[in-house]
Amino acid sequence: MAIFGKKYFKVELDRVERKDDEALWMKCKACHELVFKKKVRENNNICPKCGEYFFLTAPERIQLLADPDSFEDISRPIVAADPLGFVDEDGQSYSEKIKKAQEETGLANEIIVGRARIGGRPVIVAVMDFRFIGGSMGSVMGEQICHGMERAAQERVPFILISATGGARMHEGILSLMQMAKTSACRKKLADARVPFISIMTYPTTAGVEASIASLGDIALAEKGALIGFTGRRVIQQTIKQDLPEDFQTDRFAFEHGIVDNVVRRESLRDELIRILKFFV
Repeated sequence: MAIFGKKYFKVELDRVERKDDEALWMKCKACHELVFKKKVRENNNICPKCGEYFFLTAPERIQLLADPDSFEDISRPIVAADPLGFVDEDGQSYSEKIKKAQEETGLANEIIVGRARIGGRPVIVAVMDFRFIGGSMGSVMGEQICHGMERAAQERVPFILISATGGARMHEGILSLMQMAKTSACRKKLADARVPFISIMTYPTTAGVEASIASLGDIALAEKGALIGFTGRRVIQQTIKQDLPEDFQTDRFAFEHGIVDNVVRRESLRDELIRILKFFV
């Protein structure tokens, strides 16, 4: 369930900044070294000392992949309603949680949809932002993804989905789970229009999103370091009473088991997309 207009704002890529941008230095969680933040940003948010990947926001993803000044936000003017009157154990309502996420990220919701060009070729892109309630899929994300696919089918341009999500949003109950079926059904419009769908899975792509729309691309790519799976490793081990491979749910595991077609380093992702788009367009 979504409502239109209220508290909605478009994304301007050059104005959306991280909340921690005032700090000059950051500590890498992998090598534990202090690194100059500007150097990390210039290196596609990759640690210049050990090569570990930092999270990218949705605006940063778009800036990394799209041709300069080519992005146009076409997201629908909707934000999530509160159909369940959800209140967490700390007494915070779902509406308050959404408002807090909007203030912290500068985004209206967890996904940005827009027109862009990549290597000069027009595309529709939908990019999730993990900072916004874990990039979880509720009624708004489902509607925005379908909106993007419908536009791509109408304009006969490739659709690119970049996932960074913990799965379905529990705050909306069954209305959230319904988005798995909704987006999967809407995906047929791309097939009917013979429009290519490229799915890019990043860290993390899990649960309901991974089990539905993220796995339905004509071409599926994993960014190096991606976590791809339905549920947590510990839950699976406790359920089946078996140990799992060390590389379970990693990018390599997904590639070796046919879940993705290729694993691509972040710094090479734009070039890979250009190569794929040249094949289709």
